[in-house]
Amino acid sequence: MENWLLRFVKGMFIGSGFILPGVSGGALAAVFGIYERIISFLAHITKDFKNNVLFFIPVGLGGLTGVFVLSFAVSFLLGTFESYILWFFVGCIVGTVPALWEQAGKKGRSGKHIAILVVTFIIGLVFLFYGEELFSTGVPQNFGTWMFAGALIGLGIIVPGLSPSNFLVYMGMYKAMADGIKTMDMGVLIPLAIGGMACVLLLAKLMDYIFSKAYAGLFHFILGIVFASTVMIIPRDFNYLSAGTIICVIMCAAGAALGYWMSMLEKRYKPED
Repeated sequence: MENWLLRFVKGMFIGSGFILPGVSGGALAAVFGIYERIISFLAHITKDFKNNVLFFIPVGLGGLTGVFVLSFAVSFLLGTFESYILWFFVGCIVGTVPALWEQAGKKGRSGKHIAILVVTFIIGLVFLFYGEELFSTGVPQNFGTWMFAGALIGLGIIVPGLSPSNFLVYMGMYKAMADGIKTMDMGVLIPLAIGGMACVLLLAKLMDYIFSKAYAGLFHFILGIVFASTVMIIPRDFNYLSAGTIICVIMCAAGAALGYWMSMLEKRYKPED
C-alpha cells in the first residue's frame, strides 16, 4: 500500500507538469525514476504487460487527479498572483535540477555533452523567445488545434524537460484548456486525449532507441531545454524595486524546497522493478 500511494503521489506531481507552465511532466518522471520504465513500456507494450499495467495504474490515477485538481487552482492563482506563482514554479524547477544533473551523468559526462547542453540552452531560449512573439495573438480553438495541443502534452511525456504548458501559453490556448478540463468540456478533452495518445505511441519507440544509443547526450539535451524554459517563465514585467520582491524570493525558495524534496523521494524509496 505504501508503494501504491507513493506511485499515486508521483503521478500527481507528474500530472502537474501537464498543467503548470514551465514544469515538465517528463522531467518529473525522470526525476522520480520512472521515465525510462514508461518509455520502455510504451515502446514494447506487450512485454510484461500485466505487471506494467499494475505498476502504472496508481501513476495514471495520480496524474489525472493532479491535472483535474490543479486546473481549478492554476487559473485563479495565475490570474490573481501571477508573478509570485511563476517564481514558485521557477523554484520548483531549480530544486529538481541537482537530481536531473545527476541522472544526466549516470552513464558518463564529457565536454561534448556539456556543449550539447549549452547549444540546446541557447537555441531553446531563442526559440521560446520568438515563439512568445509569434503566438502572442493566439490561435483558433477547434478540434484540430486541440489535437495539436494534445500532441504537445504527449511530447511533454516523451521529451523530459519540455514543458507543453509553456507553448500553450504562447499560443493563447492555456486558459481555455484549464477551463475545459475544469468544466469537463468534451470538445476540449477528446481531441486533447487523441492528440496526446497518438504522439506518445508514435514517438515512444524512437525515444527508447535514442536512449539505448545516446543516453548521456539526450539527457544533456533535456537539461538545456529545462534551463531555457525556466528562464522564459521568469516574470519580466514585475517591479523588482517593490516590497513584492521579498515575496517573490520567498516563493522561489519554497518552490525550490518542494522541488528538492520531490527529487529526493527516490533517495528514500528505490523505484520498483
